[in-house]
Amino acid sequence: YSTFPIREQSEKGDWNFFLLPVYFIAILDFEYDENTTSKFRRDVCLKDQDGDIFFDKLNFKFLQMPLFNKQENELMTHFDKWLYFLKNLESFNHIPVILNEPIFQKGFEIAEISHLNVEQYEQYKKSLVQYLEVKNVFDTAFEEGEKSGIEKGIEKGIEKGIEKVAKALKEQNIAIEIIAESTGLSYEAIKITPIFCAIQEILDRVF
Repeated sequence: YSTFPIREQSEKGDWNFFLLPVYFIAILDFEYDENTTSKFRRDVCLKDQDGDIFFDKLNFKFLQMPLFNKQENELMTHFDKWLYFLKNLESFNHIPVILNEPIFQKGFEIAEISHLNVEQYEQYKKSLVQYLEVKNVFDTAFEEGEKSGIEKGIEKGIEKGIEKVAKALKEQNIAIEIIAESTGLSYEAIKITPIFCAIQEILDRVF
């Protein structure tokens, strides 16, 4: 695995063999050195027979996750937060306050999507495409200045489209955080979206 990013940096023709540093990070769910002094983190580099560093741009980092036991109130650094996130991700029912940052929200979103079955994932992609198509219509149709009746109609249609996308995502048990990120709706709006859409569909049929 470490050689892949090295190989990908090679260039055809004349090349000065300049390489960007490569870091191999192994996140282990077991202890590989149980018979020695346990170290949660081990930084390894290549050295020659005299102990001199052979190549300073190839680094290996091993993290033995069973040895990381910090609790939420003990997290002091961003590194601590990442380790806590990785170790406890499967047990989280919601985003902890201490991890309520954009980078971790993105991580939760990726984790939620990765756990969808094939049918749910296809529905998610379909709903996301529908939302993006509707948003594109709005972006291209809207012009600065006072909105005309057509523009207002387009905007109203877009709002309904977004609400239907949110409803479809919620029916697939997608986390509210992900729906909010995808549609731009507030948490409160997402929570009432199914009711609103049901009422709106009835009104559409009546009128």
